[in-house]
Amino acid sequence: MPIAHQDPLDKAYLYFYEGEAAAQTQQYIEAYVKAKARTTGAYRYYGEVVDVSDADSASLVYCEDQSKGYDMHLKPKKINKTAVTKNSYVLYSAQLGRSEKGAWVVEKLDSQRGSAKCQP
Repeated sequence: MPIAHQDPLDKAYLYFYEGEAAAQTQQYIEAYVKAKARTTGAYRYYGEVVDVSDADSASLVYCEDQSKGYDMHLKPKKINKTAVTKNSYVLYSAQLGRSEKGAWVVEKLDSQRGSAKCQP
């Protein structure tokens, strides 16, 4: 929970994210830290499809339901509840590789908010 910890260099995500994906994630977390905010609520992930190309590369596509997830400002503590729209559903496409330690890591991550593939 790097956003919850307000730590753009959180070791947990840095273990599983490298390169472009790590840089994008760091910027995302930094924006929350700068705004003195974090996420709260429930996020649901579904529709995952994994394609393993070889021992060291794979792709992962999945959906995220953000309809019950919100931004929360820390001071004053206030939850920004937003209406559910088609943009509450996000399609992610990740390119995975192996780290030096042999773990699967996200190297590239793209997202498409409002994707028809993820609509309920």
